[in-house]
Amino acid sequence: MKNDLKQVDFTEAGEPFRLFAKWLQDAERSEPNDPNATALATVDPDGMPNIRMVLLKGFDERGFVFYTNFESTKGQEILSSMKAAMCFHWKSLRRQVRVRGPVEKVTGEEADAYYVSRPRGSRIGAWASKQSRPLENRFALEKAVAEYTAKFAVGEIPRPDYWSGFRIKPMSIEFWHDRPFRLHDRIIFTREGDGSWLKTRLYP
Repeated sequence: MKNDLKQVDFTEAGEPFRLFAKWLQDAERSEPNDPNATALATVDPDGMPNIRMVLLKGFDERGFVFYTNFESTKGQEILSSMKAAMCFHWKSLRRQVRVRGPVEKVTGEEADAYYVSRPRGSRIGAWASKQSRPLENRFALEKAVAEYTAKFAVGEIPRPDYWSGFRIKPMSIEFWHDRPFRLHDRIIFTREGDGSWLKTRLYP
């Protein structure tokens, strides 16, 4: 997709979610793989930062949702601080969005609804993988997959108690768009105490 600078109209954007929806829609047409991929940043109990790629699975005015094993490294780090940040980068569009804020758990109903929408193999994997913990060898993982496949051969596969979702409730959302000579456009939306959004243009 052509990177048309004229299509980025920050002046008309009064709140960030509509603009994010537009940019994600553009990315779905232009990105070759996983337009909903985002870098997720957390900190461990010692304050050491950590980052990895995850997939955004939903967003609305409440925030940005992704799912994981709560016993994984990222799960434990988020549960410890209940804060996180995301960075979307769409190379084909030369655009970036950064999200920062406190985190809440999604409801059990939300987690159940997403879990049953996943491929059966992915639901088996949620049981078989002790995410982030040491793995003796690949065979041990394949053995666990086989065991849970046999266990859940008939009927529905229940969602593990330790597998659910988080929602980042953004306090700030920054939009970045490449411009010539590195004189980029940067607009940040900051949530006010009454829930409204303050929009500020930043130097590149």
